[in-house]
Amino acid sequence: MTMALFKHTPGAWMARGLVALTLLAGAAQAADKFDFTPGQQGRQRAGKDAEAVNAIAPSFKFVKQGVLTIAVAPFAPPISTYATDAKTVVGFDADFALLVADALGLKLELQPIAWADWPLGLSSGKYDAVISNVGVTEQRKEKFDFSTYRLGLHGFYVKADSPIRSIREPKDIAGLKLTTGAGTNQERILLEWNRQNAAAGLKPATLQYYDDDVTRTLAVVTRRVDANFNPNAPQAYEAAKNGQIRLAGTVNAGWPLKSDVAIATRKGSGLAVALTTAANGLIRNGTYARALARWSLAEEALPKSETNPPGLPKFAP
Repeated sequence: MTMALFKHTPGAWMARGLVALTLLAGAAQAADKFDFTPGQQGRQRAGKDAEAVNAIAPSFKFVKQGVLTIAVAPFAPPISTYATDAKTVVGFDADFALLVADALGLKLELQPIAWADWPLGLSSGKYDAVISNVGVTEQRKEKFDFSTYRLGLHGFYVKADSPIRSIREPKDIAGLKLTTGAGTNQERILLEWNRQNAAAGLKPATLQYYDDDVTRTLAVVTRRVDANFNPNAPQAYEAAKNGQIRLAGTVNAGWPLKSDVAIATRKGSGLAVALTTAANGLIRNGTYARALARWSLAEEALPKSETNPPGLPKFAP
């Protein structure tokens, strides 16, 4: 495994600056691909789903009568971020929350939070549910119920004109230069793939580490690396926004298992089955797929929502 950073030479920094300006120019030209206005005129809406409404346990008490109060962390587009008014939460999670509220015949109230605060806030009854890129794990299932709504994917993104067409399994990374996050789940996957490739007599991939998403994208665009392997959603947004990178393949974040993203509710509160039913109704009628496509997240579509499916196992210390 090799660690590398941009060399601190005047030429390298100038090249990096020029590429950064190019990325910004591309973003400006493609601004109309995403709607960050507070009005959100293009949002999908859904009708009331009687089956989902009937699945709400009679004992469940909403934070506010007639309202579905959902916590969301506005951390990054296209999943969730603030609109141009700097206060309205927009993105796929906000859109999906609205669809679920529609299906349950309720008004929606989004409550912006810091992501790390969701377990305590949910346990204390500050909100009815959390829709904020929360992955299902066996440890979390001890305290919370889950209704899945999106695949948890990591994506391999290459330069738009790269000859690499597909990266989906260990042999596909043999001999490549890749960037990822140090100490992350995606690094764990790459290290295991390297181990399998070495056992098969294949050349290992070289891993390079950069400080942030912008620098990783620059490394791909300037061909310092062949691909960036990190969470799919932010990279899908960048690919749609500037057209300089493209998807070469995805891997479930829980590989070799799965780690789907889910709505979190209090354990045994009686709301999870209703949310799963609502999600499956949205999947069947196509509204869910249209909402994903609106934020360039079609790759992350689930075939069906599940209540408390197997999640990432607890790892021994």
